[in-house]
Amino acid sequence: MASSVLFHPCFLLSYYLIGLLVTAHNVPQARLTPHYGQHLMKVSIGTPPVDIYGAADTASNLVWTPCVPCNDNCVKQIHPLFDPKKSSTYSEISCHSEKCHQVWDEVRCSPQNSCIYSYGYSSGLTQGVLAKEKATITSTSGQAVSFDIVFGCGHNNTLRSDAQATIGLGSGPLSFVSQIGGKRFSYCLLPYGTEYTDPSITSKISFGKGSEVVGDGVVSTPFVAGDQYVVTLEGISVGDAYVSFNSSGKASKGNMLIDSGSPTFALPPDFYDRLEVEVKKQIPIDPIKDDPNLGTRLCYRTKITNENGPILTVHFVGADVELKPIQTFNQPLKEYEYYCFGITNTANTVLADMGDQGLYGNYVQANFLIGFDLETRMVSFKPTDCTKL
Repeated sequence: MASSVLFHPCFLLSYYLIGLLVTAHNVPQARLTPHYGQHLMKVSIGTPPVDIYGAADTASNLVWTPCVPCNDNCVKQIHPLFDPKKSSTYSEISCHSEKCHQVWDEVRCSPQNSCIYSYGYSSGLTQGVLAKEKATITSTSGQAVSFDIVFGCGHNNTLRSDAQATIGLGSGPLSFVSQIGGKRFSYCLLPYGTEYTDPSITSKISFGKGSEVVGDGVVSTPFVAGDQYVVTLEGISVGDAYVSFNSSGKASKGNMLIDSGSPTFALPPDFYDRLEVEVKKQIPIDPIKDDPNLGTRLCYRTKITNENGPILTVHFVGADVELKPIQTFNQPLKEYEYYCFGITNTANTVLADMGDQGLYGNYVQANFLIGFDLETRMVSFKPTDCTKL
């Protein structure tokens, strides 16, 4: 979920969590459940603990959840709202504290000197009180891992979602990753539509030592300075045909944001147009034309498979990531036999103001174990059947 916040320096804490020393045999871990283009991470907060399910979002840096009271702008939520008055460990952050001003977007003081924040995304915003609370997730040993965390208690939230809570996984000081320490994390996202075919399947996200992505087939690319994971995409091969990111020369550094909070793989208009031409060439089927349900999307009435569709190879600096047709084509309307190209043009989305930068969303991240190392500033990819983890 692309955030409007700017870059922060990385802020890392220790490996010691409250009541438990994290070791390679006791890796903090949470389940990820697919939900309409998001992957919801389960975290318990408060005393007594209340389960919240937030979108795992590498493109933002705030952990927040809808709270009681929530005004009329709050969309009806599928999970109960957190009530801070019912938790004995809840405390509000002072508007004069360093933590308050790390939110970055906009903060102000309440009459009680609490930190009132406003944090924006491309799809809306959350406003509320910045607070400290006890948070708990599970671990590979089965033991619960608890720690204190600063989070947003959102009382005025306009995001168009029935699961608004967000777990910011960027490298900024208030992100979930930075606050629990460990310097690295990894996740494996389920393919699009898994929640319809088998709702019982979940995947996982792991933190700290033991979450490294290693072994055969791993490729890695560096991310540039800042509090988001911005990498450099040089081009994409459609079969054996190479399409460069920039038709006029070398790709600019840091042109692709890795965003687990958005399903979209979006490319700047010039790059997208040249890529679509090559994809059409390599599919021996006529695309659908002049259908008002589809607009300008590249779609077919025949399912695109490994037999009739091309493999796309995404060329990051130092890392080639191979995408099969199941990752690049989808069925956007279940009631119609339409199979559409899953990569889009930023000009057709709310991302139009991104200029020459693209977005590498969660749809094409599925079935890869993806690791982020905040020390080496590397992102790693390993082909993995995420339904089997």
